[in-house]
Amino acid sequence: MPFIARRLSLVKPSPTIAVSTKAAELKAAGRDVIGLGAGEPDFDTPDHVKAAAAEAMAQGKTKYTPPAGTPELRKAICEKHERDNGLSYTPDMVHVGCGGKQTIFNALMATLDAGDEVVIPAPYWVSYPDITLIAEGTPVIVNCGQERGFKLDPADLDAAITDKTKWLILNSPSNPSGAAYTADDLRAVGEVLLKHPHVRVMTDDMYEHLVYDGFQFTTIAQVMPELFDRTLTLNGVSKAWAMTGWRVGWACGPVEIIKAMNKLSSQSTTHASSISQAAAVAALEGPMDFIGPRNEAFKRRRDMVVGMLNEAAGITCLRPEGAFYVYPSVEGCIGKTTPDGKTIGNDEDFVTGLLEAEGVAAVHGAAFGLEPYFRVSYATSDENLTEACARIQRFCASLT
Repeated sequence: MPFIARRLSLVKPSPTIAVSTKAAELKAAGRDVIGLGAGEPDFDTPDHVKAAAAEAMAQGKTKYTPPAGTPELRKAICEKHERDNGLSYTPDMVHVGCGGKQTIFNALMATLDAGDEVVIPAPYWVSYPDITLIAEGTPVIVNCGQERGFKLDPADLDAAITDKTKWLILNSPSNPSGAAYTADDLRAVGEVLLKHPHVRVMTDDMYEHLVYDGFQFTTIAQVMPELFDRTLTLNGVSKAWAMTGWRVGWACGPVEIIKAMNKLSSQSTTHASSISQAAAVAALEGPMDFIGPRNEAFKRRRDMVVGMLNEAAGITCLRPEGAFYVYPSVEGCIGKTTPDGKTIGNDEDFVTGLLEAEGVAAVHGAAFGLEPYFRVSYATSDENLTEACARIQRFCASLT
């Protein structure tokens, strides 16, 4: 009898983490490798946030907190959503988790029964379907190709919903594509959901503050107040405040769901780190003036990467509205042959060949549910990005 639980056979290790790990191993072995797989800003956590963590330690705030999160943090989260999104939550409608990933895990584990369906637009963040599977749910993937700007077509959503559908997961701006939904886009999706009152929407807004070219971020409960009681709004401090390692994410929504998520935490992690929660309060209540200059750097990098990738033979790359990723198509490279005689049969072959030939590590599109693409993170230095894109151009030019 196998000792490892059968449910783990349904999931795979995170491919984004795997690529970063592989790049680090190759560097340690002496290879000249540029990693474009990391889903985290290369900027540091703001000083006032780090200072708040140090102060919390000095004050002895090192004890257990409630599973839902500290009262101070839940209050700050409510104030953030009122201020930024016009959404009115009370602290009992807030669940704090150990990062956005655990918050999603808790939400799906707390609400899914075997066979319940979760509609997930592709390309998707790699963890959505796997967490659904761990929770014994069924991922229903809806392809949203480049021709749609990587955004969900309302008609396709309508066709994907069945009497077993429990959730739609939305992510805007998106990981991996950077695509962001306008208010009109969200309204069109919301109109479909109004036709199906048994479906709730989980909106992952982790990249809310990372938008460019004057794009106006909105979230679905803000645009469609009729869906407020059916929406779980997810966010966190990982991306905008460069706090990936601090592990603080949250969910705001119906008290019934929040209570169930808190119960799950009480028997798993108990709560997010008390020091990280104190730091998150400082992040939410403190100055945001660092966001503008950082976004200018991200925009500059985005424009350079998009321009250089579109000059590579066989690659087309859209200019996204937000996050710090681009999701270029390698359709023009499929079927070609590398100088050492290997055929590029799919996007995984492409990124494997790119790593072997040029030392550029990126994540293949199949990991995000939509081929033939690959994800490039531009959350690294201009110098690294310029060199990496030149290597990608050289690799594409070498294919015959």
